[in-house]
Amino acid sequence: MLAAMPLPPTTAPPGDETPVRGRDDACPGALRLHSADDGALARVRLPAGLLTARQALVLALAAEELGDGRLDLTSRGNLQLRGLDAGCGAGLAARLRTAGLLPSDRHDRVRNIVASPLSGLDEAGYADVSAWARELDALLCDNAPAGSGLAELAGLSGRFLFALDDGRGDVAALGADVTLIAAPGGEAVLRLGSAGGHGLARPKSTAPNATDSPDATGHADAPGHADTSGVAACRDGRPVGEDTPSRARPLGPPGPAGDPGDIKPRPTPGGDPAGAELRVRAANAPRAAALAAVAFLDAVRASGTRAWRVSELPVRHAVTPGQLDGRLAEAGIQATPLAPHSPTTAPSTPLVGLVAGPDGRCAVSVAVPLGRLTAARWRLLAELAARGGSGELRVTPWRGVVLPGFSPGGAGAALRELADAGLVTAPHSPWLGVGACTGRPGCAKSLADVRAEAARAVAGEASGDGRPGPPRGRLPVYFSGCERRCGHPGGRWVDVLATGDRYQVTVRDATGSARGVDVTAEQVADAVAAARGTT
Repeated sequence: MLAAMPLPPTTAPPGDETPVRGRDDACPGALRLHSADDGALARVRLPAGLLTARQALVLALAAEELGDGRLDLTSRGNLQLRGLDAGCGAGLAARLRTAGLLPSDRHDRVRNIVASPLSGLDEAGYADVSAWARELDALLCDNAPAGSGLAELAGLSGRFLFALDDGRGDVAALGADVTLIAAPGGEAVLRLGSAGGHGLARPKSTAPNATDSPDATGHADAPGHADTSGVAACRDGRPVGEDTPSRARPLGPPGPAGDPGDIKPRPTPGGDPAGAELRVRAANAPRAAALAAVAFLDAVRASGTRAWRVSELPVRHAVTPGQLDGRLAEAGIQATPLAPHSPTTAPSTPLVGLVAGPDGRCAVSVAVPLGRLTAARWRLLAELAARGGSGELRVTPWRGVVLPGFSPGGAGAALRELADAGLVTAPHSPWLGVGACTGRPGCAKSLADVRAEAARAVAGEASGDGRPGPPRGRLPVYFSGCERRCGHPGGRWVDVLATGDRYQVTVRDATGSARGVDVTAEQVADAVAAARGTT
């Protein structure tokens, strides 16, 4: 039964101060390269993080022959190639087109889709959302039926983000502009903006180019995004060993207004008024998500603001549930308004180690220290996927990679080989929850080589007190080379900021409150260890 009260706006920005811009966003892509201190940078979109082993090998070769021989994983499950020659753009684009990694030049930068990385690989979730991702990507690339009204999606900002959650609550927490959440009974929840907020509030970056510069990609696609405190494998609240298959429990779906089910209403963090959500049939979910993005573009034109994200729309131009419902109805999609909800439990993040599937097969899940791989390590992942897995790789928004389709014995052997190569395969690794921006020498604005500082802090933690690694529940930590803090995580985290020859170590949260200390480089490791244990 629907509530007998007026529904609030679906988008609810915190006030009416909205940027009025005279330009499009400058997010890089495969065609629009960014000039950095270490050469040009290309961002290759991987919708839902999906690619084949063959495509992965193409990227490894491109990194070696055109770039600096390394690949960065971003906080949207994409890949970045660095150290490129400024004149290599045409050659790189040709390689990507041939490999099927650049299906539409016009839509390159709008293919921003994150999805639950373990969807369909374990017994969690209500649907395999990888099929949603492929359909939505086709719609974004203008492969929509004539008269569908979706051709204008090419006008989306490179920062605009879609999230497809299979019900376990992982990517629903990433602050996407359009979110689909799988529900029981062949249904899905459609959210435009943060609305009920199934996850944590994400503080806004004040950097003028927080996502424009690949050296400072902010929340939009940061290679150093550090929101990985939950990456360690857990089952029933307990850590799971690296050779122990494990499963996660899906979130209970939100019900109609007045019917919370497993989800209880909660005020949106930061005091912003909560929005509303719509329930649609799962078969219509990708098309409904695309139409929600079109509704956003209509609102942007009406506002005259050139907003890049839903959160930037002024209140008076917020898209209401009624407007969105009407647009869906015109397309023949039936929708039911829902009251805003958020989960009673924290969102889950991908497991590290073996993940058991319902068909007796296993997935191998690893994390990548600071999200940076050599081409050799990336090639190893591709070769293992082709040799013992299904031939697919899934890049996660938490700087990890999932390889599906192994036998239990084959998965164990693959994990050992990946651990020997320096990737994170165990839940007690001190690398989990640690991130950093590009820093020196890649970013001209950075005051320090913060990635090296992060590595020193991890080495100190791993050997300093005899413990096997960080205990469950410690705060994520992020090392930033300047006050822009590009790519920092949301929620509560430890901020390590370079200030020249010293560092500020501060515990921050979504409300902006902070407390910290000023330390020398030699004192950083101890200060970080103390701050991460703060409750």
